[in-house]
This record gives sequence, C-alpha cells and structure tokens, in this order.
Amino acid sequence: MRYVSTRGGTPSVDFEGALLSGYASDGGLFMPEEIPKLDRETLQQWSTLSYPALVLELCSLFIDPELIPKKDLKGLIDRAFSRFRHRDVVHLSRLKNGLNVLELWHGITYAFKDLSLSCSGQFLQYFLEKRQKHVTIVVGTSGDTGSSAIESVRGAKNIDIIVLLPLGLCSKIQELQMTTVIEDNVHVFRVEGNSDELDEPIKAVFADVAFAKKHNLMSLNSINWSRILVQMAHYFFAYFQCVPSMDICPLPPVEVVVPTGAAGNLAAGCIAQEMGLPVRLATVVNRNDIIHRTVRQGDFSLSGNTRASLASAMDIQVPYNMERIFWLRSGSDGRLVRALMEQFDRTKRLCLPRELHTKLSETIDSQSASDEDILEAMQRCWEENRYLLCPHSAVAAFYHYRQTDKGQEAGRDVQCCLAPASAAKFQDAVLQAQLVPEIPEDIQTLEHMPTRSTTLCRGDDWTQVLRDKIEDLSRQRKGDVSSQK
Repeated sequence: MRYVSTRGGTPSVDFEGALLSGYASDGGLFMPEEIPKLDRETLQQWSTLSYPALVLELCSLFIDPELIPKKDLKGLIDRAFSRFRHRDVVHLSRLKNGLNVLELWHGITYAFKDLSLSCSGQFLQYFLEKRQKHVTIVVGTSGDTGSSAIESVRGAKNIDIIVLLPLGLCSKIQELQMTTVIEDNVHVFRVEGNSDELDEPIKAVFADVAFAKKHNLMSLNSINWSRILVQMAHYFFAYFQCVPSMDICPLPPVEVVVPTGAAGNLAAGCIAQEMGLPVRLATVVNRNDIIHRTVRQGDFSLSGNTRASLASAMDIQVPYNMERIFWLRSGSDGRLVRALMEQFDRTKRLCLPRELHTKLSETIDSQSASDEDILEAMQRCWEENRYLLCPHSAVAAFYHYRQTDKGQEAGRDVQCCLAPASAAKFQDAVLQAQLVPEIPEDIQTLEHMPTRSTTLCRGDDWTQVLRDKIEDLSRQRKGDVSSQK
C-alpha cells in the first residue's frame, strides 16, 4: 500500500512515510493510492469482531506487513487501548425513540481522539525505536486533540511534542488536561487567538520544507493519515452494532450522524463508503457552517470570523480534511484538487465545480445547529433517557430529533449518532442546559495540580516563537548527546 498527495505533486510514500510527514511536501494530504473493496463475505466475517479487532483488520489492509508484521500490529493496538475505561473500548447506548449513541470517549482524556491518537502514538514509537530516530510533533488544537496527543506520547524519550491551544476558547477541563502534564517532552503554548489562527504558524513552519526536515517535524492533527485510518473503525463498528441483520440481501444501509469540525471523522466515513460499507453519512456542524454550506450549496468559503459556540472543539472555519473528501469524490483528481485548494488558500472563497458538488451532496446529508439547538437536544435527551450528552454529541442528537419531529420515522434507515466526548469535559454547557454535571474523580483532581505553559500574545511573531522553540529543542538534544559521549 502506497500513499499519494491529494494535490498529486509528490512521489508516493509507504505508511511510515505518511505517518512521519503529516502534510505532503506539495501542501496536500496523504491518501491511499487505492481504496480496498470489501465483499459481503468479508463484511459478514468482520461483523462479530470487537472494536480492537476491527481496528487490527483495517490497519492490516493499509499497513504493509513488511513495515509492521500483523503480530506486532496487534500488540501495538492492544497496548494503545489498554488504558480505556470501558472493556469494549467503544460502547453503543440504545436510547428511546431510535436514538443510538456510539460512545467514542472512554479513553484517558474522555474524547474520541484518544482512539486514533493512542494507536498513532504506538505506531510512531515502533518506527522511531527501530530507526533510532527522534521527532518533534507540532499540534494545533481546538480542544481535544492536544490532550489526546500529549497522552499518546508523554514521557517518550524519542519524541518532543509542542501543542498550541486557543486561550480562553477551550473548556477549562480541556485546557487543564494539557497544562497539567509537566513531563520534559511536553511543551504547551496558550495562544491569544482562535484555532484557525493558531494553525497559521504551524502551516508556516511546515511550509519551510528544509526546516521541517532538519528538525524531524511531524503533526498528529487529523492531517495525519494514521488518524483517519483508525477512525474508519467507528463506521464499521456502528454499522455492525446497528444493522438489523447481516443476512438481508442486499445489506441494508445505516445512517451515521457525524458531528464534525475539521472533517477528519467525516473523511474516514467517506473512505468506509468507498470500501463498500453500506452507510449513509449525515454531518452536523455548529454555527461555523462551512461544511454545511459546502454540502448543500457547493460554497466552500469563509464566512466572517470563527464564532465561539457551546461545541467549542468544532469552532473551525477551515476544515482541512474536506480536501481529502474532494479528492475522493473527484475520482482521485490531484490536479483538480490542487487548483481548488490553491484558489481557496489565495482567496478564502471557492465554488465547487457542479459535478463535484453533485457527487458530494449525493453521498452526504448535512445540517447546522445553533447553541439553542444544542441546549435543547441536551435537555431532551436527559428528560427522555436520563442520559447526559456533551454539546458536540448533542449536535448529532439535534439532527436525530429534527428528523423525528418531522415524522420521518417510517421507512427511515436505522441511525447511529457518534458521540465524540463525555459531558464531564463540558461542565459549563451542562449547567447552561440547566442539568447537573457528573464529574469523575480524575477530572476533579486537575483543579489542584501544578500547571506549565507559555502564553503567545497578539502582536507576538507566533511563527518565529515556534521556530525558536523547535531550534532550542534540537540544541538541547545535541547537548544531551554530547554529554553522554
């Protein structure tokens, strides 16, 4: 299995190359050169597998055994999921009126990103130990990615991780989950800007290809293919849990409702569709509605400033994984995707070609939820089920309730809503919904732990500060190596 850039301007790489790179050198994102097709027999065999076993089977299709033998791969995946709180890793809650909630948040930070990042961290350390190599990970976060990435590599001797978070725009718990980790290899910057703004210095650093190569830079944002790969398992697990029967011919569809910000989860669902999994996709965003406008109108354009919402991890105006979806739906046309993304980068406005928009809207439904919609969904779910939703999960539940209230139950596909985070991480939103937060003990203890971070103020040259930090880490490592000789 080889990986190519969505912009078609770089040679193909293997899984290790895609993992260690993040962005391709032409600015694109890595995607598999070919998408494996699964027949009915394979789907039936997979339908009884556990979540970790599904991850193993999927990864085996996309990672050559010469790079990671299947036995080693199983050990890495088992180790990745060993810290999860639920014995099944992922759990489906079947609630009233057909509301199925797939809980993806039983990892160490109570967010779905623990699933992919715990595996990515294991894959990364496997290669680094083999090659006797060191990398510096640079991550921008709107809330959950940073803490999950930190947990996946904290204390690792062959990895430094730099995380940029938007000051005051994450929940208090999200920020504490990052700033209370004081291992020597963890470096947190609190940035006076939103998540799109803090992505700019990261893009600038990676755009300097010579600098990125010299300092062995990589990213674990969802630009990284390994993240998308593991997230594909959500859709297979959701399908097998919700499909009425695997004996029906043809296999019946299941609608998966995907709350999203940067569209990484959505891209994973699109690839699962391409592989032959009979899922329909509905993506739901908050008031930052660029993905909704893209699906409904073909309008992939910025709309004013990023607006803060209760679903803060989705407060994103530049959903960079849509590039992967454009590539898939255009028939892997790298030249077209390059032209589209260069226009967007230049003007921040893009009207999709009619054929591409048609293919996109035929395979994905979409909706946008206001803060009021989010609060109402949280309240309704509690009233009907005594079940607390986080605001991001409530975005998906809003879509379900909207269909239910329109009387669309009859003949509707079985539906599964992805729940990306625990309500425990978003106490303010729970209180705004006039509900009572449930706060686990390990989250309560965060309030009393020492913190460490550096603040980047507006007016600072964020790119230069980031470059200086990376160079400083390289100098420290060289000094450590010299002192050991």
